[in-house]
Amino acid sequence: MAALLAGTVLVSGCTSGGDEDATGDDNAARVEVTEQELAWEECETGLPDSECAVFEVPLDYDEPGGERIEIAVKRLPATGDEVVGSLLVNPGGPGGSGHDFVDHAPYTVSEPVRESFDVVGFDPRGVGRSTPLTCLDAEGIDAFLGTDYGDGEGADDLADLGPEGLAEIEANSRAFVEACEENDPELMRNIGTADVARDMDVLRGLLGDEELTYLGASYGTHIGAQYAEQFPDRVRALVLDGAVDPSQDQLSVSVEQATGFETALRSFVEDCLTRPDCPLGARGSGVDEGIAALDTFLEGAADQPLTNSTGDGREVNRARAELGVLAALYTENWWPRVREALTDAMEEGDGTGLLLLGDDLYGRGDLAEYENSTAALTAVNCSDSVAPREVEAYAEAAAEAAEESPMFGPMLAWGALTCAFWPEEAVAPLGELNAVGADPIMVVGTTRDSATPYAWSEALAAQLESGFLVTRDGDGHTGYRMGDACVDTVVDEYLLELTVPEDGLVCASHLEAG
Repeated sequence: MAALLAGTVLVSGCTSGGDEDATGDDNAARVEVTEQELAWEECETGLPDSECAVFEVPLDYDEPGGERIEIAVKRLPATGDEVVGSLLVNPGGPGGSGHDFVDHAPYTVSEPVRESFDVVGFDPRGVGRSTPLTCLDAEGIDAFLGTDYGDGEGADDLADLGPEGLAEIEANSRAFVEACEENDPELMRNIGTADVARDMDVLRGLLGDEELTYLGASYGTHIGAQYAEQFPDRVRALVLDGAVDPSQDQLSVSVEQATGFETALRSFVEDCLTRPDCPLGARGSGVDEGIAALDTFLEGAADQPLTNSTGDGREVNRARAELGVLAALYTENWWPRVREALTDAMEEGDGTGLLLLGDDLYGRGDLAEYENSTAALTAVNCSDSVAPREVEAYAEAAAEAAEESPMFGPMLAWGALTCAFWPEEAVAPLGELNAVGADPIMVVGTTRDSATPYAWSEALAAQLESGFLVTRDGDGHTGYRMGDACVDTVVDEYLLELTVPEDGLVCASHLEAG
């Protein structure tokens, strides 16, 4: 908040006869991987009809005969009699579980699409039920997420954080990378999205689909774009919803994301001020007044942490309160819960609700452990795009991001500092993805998207040679199945009939289908 034809080769540019530079053992290893059988069994959790399986892929595609890792996959069979094939899905992240996302198919995929497609999701390498990358333990992640990055005032000056503050940020960032290195140095070097796309092509083949039909949200759009770049002749239909711009480096992403979160924050506050239970001001108050009230509250949390009734000992400081507010910016469905948590915090000094909202964002499913989504998110981000190695660059980015979003900008920029310490040989080169030769690819962008600013969807649609843009004029993260009948109809017709609308189609939430 977001997931194939047997005998297919594993890397772009190879033919079914094998790479002429590859050894016989390498080609034999490729065939072994692509000719696996998926042993479907009843899933331990999830919807009653769902089926689960595991398949293996090379840890390093340059060494197809080397170490293998496991990829966990879940399938929900089509409900109709005339099945087109498989619809692979991914909810985003990085670190989101495509495996679990299948369980939400009744809400995230329309009934006509479910009738015609098996809905299939997999946990990308490093995530969840697949071979996971584990870095920090729960205590370490608590410290990492609880780091206070300042309030956006004077963030251009390293001295603004003070020696202790800067030392804490650096220490936590280094500790994260060192923990990844200690736990699984090889997986952390082979976890980028280009490899995830290769894994997805293996799965496509094992499912028996000649071409890929795919629905990816948020970071899932990057998986889809990477797939199209490497395997353009195997694209049937790709819906890339709430797009990531692959041409941007890590700090540029942080700064632009600050713009998206600020836009979403203003929408949340504007809505809150129309409600009788809004703690940010009375009816008729201006948005700027409401944001000022929120900022004053957060400054108070920095000076005097809020109470925490969970009993786990965590301090609800400014950083953790901010994460709770951040939850409101992903979906309007969370707005009532965030209002309630803010009311408890601002009127009673109780930060428990905000703390638990942040836990939901970062996969702290119980009070003792996190899912490994934070490790996967950081590792993939650092592997997929270059980042500066000098601390001063992050200070400058924090200042720029603070201009766009004083509340969240510094957190987003300084939060990328981990990538300054990532192994350089594990970082993919930066560049656009064009997918030359692919059939038409749909990009869906939402005008007031918080996590993936609308400009990123515009950029990806322009980069892809066959890309076309569908715009949802509305709030919240992503566009399909978010209450806009126009968007839903256009996406369904594309997935089912390969109908391509006019490029640049704009849907507004008040419009009806047809």
